[in-house]
Amino acid sequence: MQYRPDAEKIKRWREERLWSQEHLADLAGLGLRTVQRIENGDSASRDSVMALAAAFNVDAAALTINEKTEAAEQREQKAKKGVAALRLGFLINLACWAFGMIVFAGISFSDGDSHFEMLAPAIWWTVGIAGFGLTVVIVELATRFQQEQDA
Repeated sequence: MQYRPDAEKIKRWREERLWSQEHLADLAGLGLRTVQRIENGDSASRDSVMALAAAFNVDAAALTINEKTEAAEQREQKAKKGVAALRLGFLINLACWAFGMIVFAGISFSDGDSHFEMLAPAIWWTVGIAGFGLTVVIVELATRFQQEQDA
């Protein structure tokens, strides 16, 4: 049966101890190429994982990737990216709105009349931006609530 060791953790632990791959291979009783493959993210046999765990003086479970934990982390990262994209979209729209209001004011004041011709478009654009802002706030609150529930 093949195990999926945490390559980043193994490499980080090895480097923290200032061990070379050769030294780790000698301590674990594995071949250098096996250690290199594991650090590159390839799967490993149970015996290889157990040997590495013994070399690091930890339980073998500490070296393997938990599929449920990894899936949860990926979902969390995807949610964070989505919220960040929504926030960026709102900021871009807000900048466009500010520029549009300046243009609308320029149009209205340049004709010499005393009334604001662009009032209706300005109001409706502001309503649209407010709706987008409300969406961002609701998503932010829902995300924070979900994170508190998961913690």
